[in-house]
Amino acid sequence: MSADSPFSELEELQVTEQDPDFVFKIVIVGDSSVGKSNILTRYTQNVFDLNSKATVGVELSTKLYRKNNAIISVNLWDTAGQERFAAITSAYYKGSNGAIIVYDITRRKTFDNIDKWYSEIVAKCPSDLVIVLVGNKMDLEEEREVKYQEGLDKAKDLGMAFM
Repeated sequence: MSADSPFSELEELQVTEQDPDFVFKIVIVGDSSVGKSNILTRYTQNVFDLNSKATVGVELSTKLYRKNNAIISVNLWDTAGQERFAAITSAYYKGSNGAIIVYDITRRKTFDNIDKWYSEIVAKCPSDLVIVLVGNKMDLEEEREVKYQEGLDKAKDLGMAFM
């Protein structure tokens, strides 16, 4: 991270007695088994579990930061990717500030479903939502079915950031 990055002055907090000054709600969506839960636990707890189980409904994790004496809470909502939970999970989109759409680079079908997830988010989230497309499971490069350029092109077409 460069010294002039807006994140360079963030101090990560474990707990705080103070109520947050800013709360950001981010939903993580994508097909089942693309790695949404592992992205969440890696970010919030720095843990990776090869044997993680499918999310049932929605799971919430929070990360706290301090910047210039302001407390910032980032609430990440990990939604179940299975179609049977769609009615439950879509209710959690309300009031979101950001969304992460995740696909598995080793399964073309998960990439093909990006448009479905994008349409759902756009229909149920505020219009100023920031959306990021994430191609996951880079450690399985030898099994790749979706090229990096395809992900980049899809993100550009939909006006999203890409990782």
